[in-house]
Amino acid sequence: MPELSTAPSLGPLYLKAAATGPTRRGGELPGTEYVRRDIAVDPVELAEYNRVCGFRLRDELPITYPHILSFPASVQLMTDKGFPFPLVGLVHVANRIQQDRPLLVTDVLTQSVRVADLRPHPKGKQFDVVTETSAGGEVVWRETSTYLRVGKRDENAPQKERREIEPGSASGTWRVPADIGREYAAVSGDRNPIHLHPLTAKAFGFPKAIAHGMWSKARCLAALEGRLPDAFTVDVDFAKPLLLPSKADFTMRPAGSGWDFALHSRSGKPHLTGSVTA
Repeated sequence: MPELSTAPSLGPLYLKAAATGPTRRGGELPGTEYVRRDIAVDPVELAEYNRVCGFRLRDELPITYPHILSFPASVQLMTDKGFPFPLVGLVHVANRIQQDRPLLVTDVLTQSVRVADLRPHPKGKQFDVVTETSAGGEVVWRETSTYLRVGKRDENAPQKERREIEPGSASGTWRVPADIGREYAAVSGDRNPIHLHPLTAKAFGFPKAIAHGMWSKARCLAALEGRLPDAFTVDVDFAKPLLLPSKADFTMRPAGSGWDFALHSRSGKPHLTGSVTA
């Protein structure tokens, strides 16, 4: 179980991903698990993250914040020699986070990151990046990020049932600015070119830059702030990309002891659907 003394530097990892991507032809996932200990939260960086995503300034971390702390380790895993797929072109299709209690800005954290569960997808192969975050020797936060490697279609692969929240009666309409991809990249380190500028996005087949999926998830949870319990699970499926700039309709509805929510384009196409369960 390799240990990381600091967060890996993302710039060199992105260059490595670009150089080695064409050599990756598939195969099994590696069994490597990276661990990083003694992670201190920078209050200034947290405040900037909260501003970009719409959270209030609090002593508690937003449930999505540990994702950006572990993101460099996940990129390290997906650029290691034994990883079977090129990082460029992977599609983030779903994200699940479970929080047993709120993490505090004063908590000293330990994070472990691994990849798991390579399996068929109707459009290729999918796998999970699994992250656990501990405080005081206890795991209190768990994340599963599911990525798709587009490839040979598999009609026999199981179809995931996507939550359906019909557009209409929106709780709010958001103006999403053209620079939100660059703003989120600055606070998260996720500088994928599809999020940064129309020209770099067009090089990867998008008509415009697109919003980060994890920004969209965080922004939705910020809209639910004050309605969320201390311990909950939030599941999100990412559907159509959110082009920048744009307007998007946010909808939230009570569902048992939690919430269902969605982000739609003004034409009614879903960008994201999700649920919160206590």
